[in-house]
Amino acid sequence: MTSWGQFAEAAPELAAFGEERFRAAEVAYLATVRADGSPRVHPFTPILSDGRLFAFMEPTSPKGHDLRRDPRYSIHSLVTDQQGSDGEFLVSGRATMVDDAKVRTTTAEAAPYDPAERYVLFELSVEEAAATVYEGLEPVRRRWRRAQG
Repeated sequence: MTSWGQFAEAAPELAAFGEERFRAAEVAYLATVRADGSPRVHPFTPILSDGRLFAFMEPTSPKGHDLRRDPRYSIHSLVTDQQGSDGEFLVSGRATMVDDAKVRTTTAEAAPYDPAERYVLFELSVEEAAATVYEGLEPVRRRWRRAQG
């Protein structure tokens, strides 16, 4: 599992851009895989804490059910206008439930809202990340993938 911190060490400029996009909007879109294999998209708040990427959610949330069954996910940052002026960021990987009370506490402190005690917590690994910014009308793309092996 590649943590956000490991990704940031390998691709610091791309990780910094992704962190800025996540913190600027506070809301992103999380894609999960339904039981029938079709995609499902949910708004949510990504949380960066201690070099790790997390998501709190209601225990009854469809996205949580999806991640428990099939841990694959993708996140896309919020695009703020038709021109994509602030750029866009995408990250994909696998989710793992976190039960550690200390990690839960530090993640809750890092969240831009107060997560309810009943919420479940997932850590999101980073297997692939990409960014697109626009210089004039031309897209400039950057991509990183976790080394296989």
